[in-house]
Order: sequence, then C-alpha cells, then structure tokens
Amino acid sequence: MSALWTSAEIAAATDGQALAPFAATGVAIDTRSLDPGDLFIALKGATRDGHDFVAEALRRGAAGALVSHMPSERPDTPALVMVADTLVALNALGRAGRARAAAKVIAVTGSVGKTGTKEALRHVLSAQGPTHAAAASHNNRIGVPLTFARLPRDAAWCVAEIGMNHPGEIAPLARLAAPHVAVITTVEAVHIEFFDSEEAIADEKASIMDGLVAGGAVVLNRDNRHFARLKAATEARDVARIITFGTDALADVRLLSWRAEGFGGLVRAGLLGQEIEFRLAAPGRHAALNAMAVLAAAFAAGADPFAAACALADLPPPPGRGQRRAIRLPDGEAILLDDSYNASPPSMRAAFAVLGEALASRRVAVLGDMLELGARAEEEHRALAAPIVAARIDLVFCCGPLMRHLYEALPMSLRGAYAQDSEALLAFVKPSLRPGDLVLVKGSLGSRMDVIVRGLTGAAG
Repeated sequence: MSALWTSAEIAAATDGQALAPFAATGVAIDTRSLDPGDLFIALKGATRDGHDFVAEALRRGAAGALVSHMPSERPDTPALVMVADTLVALNALGRAGRARAAAKVIAVTGSVGKTGTKEALRHVLSAQGPTHAAAASHNNRIGVPLTFARLPRDAAWCVAEIGMNHPGEIAPLARLAAPHVAVITTVEAVHIEFFDSEEAIADEKASIMDGLVAGGAVVLNRDNRHFARLKAATEARDVARIITFGTDALADVRLLSWRAEGFGGLVRAGLLGQEIEFRLAAPGRHAALNAMAVLAAAFAAGADPFAAACALADLPPPPGRGQRRAIRLPDGEAILLDDSYNASPPSMRAAFAVLGEALASRRVAVLGDMLELGARAEEEHRALAAPIVAARIDLVFCCGPLMRHLYEALPMSLRGAYAQDSEALLAFVKPSLRPGDLVLVKGSLGSRMDVIVRGLTGAAG
C-alpha cells in the first residue's frame, strides 16, 4: 500500500518536528481501531490522554505517532512527530489533506439523514471511481479533520459529514472541507436545546455554504418549510448552482411515487427531466426522499446519476439505522428493526411509518428518550402518540424519564411496559414477544437502546 503521509509531510503540515523518518498508510486516534501502518494521533480527551497509549499503538504496528510531549512510557522507536498541540495539528493535517486532493468533495449536513445520505453517496460513487467518506458519524471538530487527514491522494470523490450541537460549529468545518457540493438534507427541530428557533437551526445549516469553492453547488430539500430561507442564504452568498430535490413539482430531482416491497421499495422519480424507476434496499418513504438528495448530489459532483440510481438497489441500511436482525424465541423467531443509533422527532415518525407498512403478526415499538430537545422535550415525546396510532403499532415499550410522557399519552391497549432505563426495560420486552413479531428499537444514543438490541439478539457488547 502506498504511503498516505511521510513523517516529513506530517511535520511540514503541522509545523512539527519529525524525530525519525517513517511513512504511514492511514491515520488513527484510537488504538482499538488502529490498523498496522497507521499514524497514531495522541489526542487529549476529558478523561483520557492519548499519550498514555502511544507505546501500545506502536506495539500494535503504528508507523509512528503525533505527540505534543514525550509519553511517560517511552516507546521503543523514535518514530514520533512533535507538535505544540495535537488537536491543532490534526486540523492542520486535515487541511493539508484537503489542499493536496484532486477529489470532488461533497459535504452533507441536515437535521436528519446526514449519515444515511453520506453512506449512500459512498456506495453509489464507489461504483464509479475511488471514493473516500467519513467513518461512522465522524462529523464534529475531530471527525471532519480526521476524514480529510485520511483522504487518499488518488480519490475521485470524498464525502464528508458535518454536524452540530451549538451555533457556530458548522462554518469552520465547512471551510476546512471546502466542498464542491454542499447538501442540506432537511431542517427540523433537532438539537434545538441550544437554539432559539428552527429558523436559527436553518441559518446554522446554511453556513455550510461558507466553505463552498468557487463555482460550487448546493443541494436543497424543496419540500422543507425552510426552503425559502435556505434559498435566500444561497443568494446572499452568490452560490453558483442550486439543485433541488423532493416531491415538489419544481424539484430538479423529484420523487414521483414510492411503493413498499418487502423491506425495500420501488421508486419512480423525475431526474433532470427524465423519468426513471429503480429499487431501494432500504425501507420507508423517507429513504426514497433521501435517495433524491443522493442523486442530486451525485449529479452536482459530476457523477452519473442514472448509474447511481441503479446502485441503490443493493445498499442495505447500516448497523443501528434500520438493519434487520433475527430474535430467537423458544417457539420461533421475531424480526428486529435495529434503529438504535439515534433518534429525533422526524426520524421517530419515519421509523413508525416503516413499521406500519411492514407485514407482521404484531408491530412492536421499543423506544428510548430523544435528547437535546430543550424546553420542547416533553411536548415532542407526547406528540409521538398520534403517529404511533396512525401506523397501527400494536404494542409499545418505553424507557427513560422523557419517554414516560409518551407512555402516559398512549391508549391503554398499546402500553407494553415502562422502565427508567434500557436495562430495566429489557426484562419486560423479551418475555412479551411472539413468533412473527416485528420489533422496532429506537432512541437517542445516550438512551443506550443498544442494550435492548444485544439482549434480544444475544450479540456481544
């Protein structure tokens, strides 16, 4: 494998000092996910200091390490680059990776659908050329520079995900990414705890355009109620191209119809004046709308959108985001829809719709708290009762202090059980299941719904 970074290049990019020559084929910030040949960057966190793991990283095969001081356990090799601050150096390395890249860069943000859209773009673009994308949901002040520090020299496309929790977080990450295409999937009342209004969230999402290269394009959801505000933001920034998607008659990439087929669906779309049909491996109408964003972004980045549409037929949902898994029961089997990675009001409603469209002897929802909703938290949890009833869900289990508001708003006939946390709820859920049940598990990451998933499937923690 060719070198991603030499020690001399790392030192030049970070204004550091290489103590010995080496060449790295990748970049890691965690010894648990380190591959042989990686550069290990010793970041200091709230509870752990990466410098304490430098010697272990080198024993595991790291080519070298980026450090701000000599580790207390001195490594056996001098393959180190010394810098003043490793987080600042990571950002510098990310900027250098972006600056030298020939890849067309697509940056994705939005209240929901970021990771799914990013993964779909990775999938469809990989069929057309070398493609690099952010790992997992690496979309913050560490994840974005890490994505570009890992960007291969020969990539044709790079897909970055940019998230936020507070005002002012997106613009600096967008400037680092310097995208050719910026995608805003949608704007909803997600992470609203630290914002005054949805309009403020829309303005923060619009700041992804602050990093657009000259002649760049923005992909916008024409169905979103904040479309006019986002469009005005593009005009204020003199964005060269706007490509829209949605069901609106004026959308450039338009969802004309969607029909559920098993755990996927058949899509009919208007694509730049042509009508096409294609299959989706992912379930739900929301997945079909996300597909419109994917095709619009692929076109804007110079890829073939028609080939991209065909490639969506074999894109399964990633773990924790709608993946199907078996639940073994004493007298048969139930099916789990593992959507445990995260949750927000719009993603909850989309998941209920998927559950309601599926054929099953019973539809069961196991739900944990939605976080970062601020003063709207109680109201947003209670409001989930109506879409649950509309989706014809048969039984609902809830855990967490916020989900109590939903549980108490449900008709008595739908109440399975309530518990304070996911570990306590598991004891109620599994004995209640029957063969043929379809079981949705969903909640914000902090509600630890993965405990339910592991308990139902027998997977290791």
